[in-house]
Amino acid sequence: MTETRVRFAPSPTGYLHIGGLRTALYDYLFARNTQGKCILRIEDTDQSREVQGAADSLVSTLHSLGIDFDESPQAGGEYGPYIQSQRLELYRKHANELLQNGHAYYCFCSTETLSQMREEQQAKGEFVKYDRSCLMLSQEEIDAKLKAGETYVIRLRMPDDHRFAFDDEVRGHVEMESSQSDDQVLIKSDGFPTYHLAATVDDHYMQISHVIRGEEWLSSTPKHLWLYECLGWQPPKWVHLPLILNTDRSKLSKRMNDVSVESYIEKGYLKEALLNFVALLGWHSADDRELYTLEELCEEFTLERVSKAGAIFDLTKLDWMNGQYMRSLPLQTIADRARQWFPEKWAEDNEQYLLVIAAARERCTLLPELAEYARIFFEPAALSEQDLSIFTSETSQKVLSWYHEQISTVQADDAAAIDAITKAGIKELGIKGKDYYMPLRLALIGQPHGPDLPTIIAILGKEETLARLSVSPT
Repeated sequence: MTETRVRFAPSPTGYLHIGGLRTALYDYLFARNTQGKCILRIEDTDQSREVQGAADSLVSTLHSLGIDFDESPQAGGEYGPYIQSQRLELYRKHANELLQNGHAYYCFCSTETLSQMREEQQAKGEFVKYDRSCLMLSQEEIDAKLKAGETYVIRLRMPDDHRFAFDDEVRGHVEMESSQSDDQVLIKSDGFPTYHLAATVDDHYMQISHVIRGEEWLSSTPKHLWLYECLGWQPPKWVHLPLILNTDRSKLSKRMNDVSVESYIEKGYLKEALLNFVALLGWHSADDRELYTLEELCEEFTLERVSKAGAIFDLTKLDWMNGQYMRSLPLQTIADRARQWFPEKWAEDNEQYLLVIAAARERCTLLPELAEYARIFFEPAALSEQDLSIFTSETSQKVLSWYHEQISTVQADDAAAIDAITKAGIKELGIKGKDYYMPLRLALIGQPHGPDLPTIIAILGKEETLARLSVSPT
């Protein structure tokens, strides 16, 4: 059986898109599930769009999420280099081969000529494609233009009246007419290859078994199939993933959602939730479970369960999922990840800090929200006029005075004793419900709602609890 070899091949043009993360994740899961190899290849042939440091940032982001590669520019491997700008001679070699066997040709048309051509075709309602005017040039004319140093590109000559047929691992049998494909540029005027040539050449030499990519590349598959045929190579298996859609079923975009993976990490989403959520954007398990660890996804993932239908990016579901992980991951893990959002003084006492995290994570969705929630223990807000009137009432002061006296007799971490005191107070004072609990919470945390009293007192400690019970908030 041929080894599974898949590749994630991003362009270093900016942040890692949610769609890019899904492709990288599916590559990783499929490789791990089949005991294959997952390769990272940097496709930097569009030099005009390259962003300095983007490739390193992308690798760092994926690593932080738990996705590492078997072969990459950093890890190396026997099929390198894994950066396309370091493989230019190879692309030029095969472009020349295509020129020699008549499957490619020089095109000297200017940008202005091509723009006018497109406008005229659009005006006539025609399929916009190159009109092959340079295909009619004689060898003498081509040689003269080359000798004169005229700017050119090299185009693939697509066959006429040809039906391409292939089996896609997600979409099943697909057939497409060559008339709907342009004579694609293979080598640009700057000497760099386009994606179509470079990806085909690299996938062949890197022995890629499955090409996993977005549905938007489906229309380009005939060009790639033709390149494989012209070069005498066996094509890989094709896996076109469904589109990721906004809630209005338009293609995922900045207009309705943040699409940067880094942004979600910066907002305090947990990597476990983000990976789990993205894994379900187009894939489902046999039993329709929703919560998976990365290890479980590696065991469960198969291409057979990737859907054809577009996947809705539902931020509400991501928030729900993040809340689930917030409460289920080890307490110390959440505490460690949340620390960057906390003022240093709030986390000096690690025992108290852990108690705060334990209380806060039951009521929060994102990591920064833990720090905001913790404010009630460290810097409670001044009471509103309405709360202040409740706090200063005779009934409230009676509760506070009695509770202060009783709490002074127990340890702050003795939850059972504090529970007993709380119940005894209701019976002894004859005050219950909000008239009993509200003044206590207003005194201790500056708001009428919050954790139970044993939790609050354990976090504040005995000294601070007594001080707050005896001081009137303003």
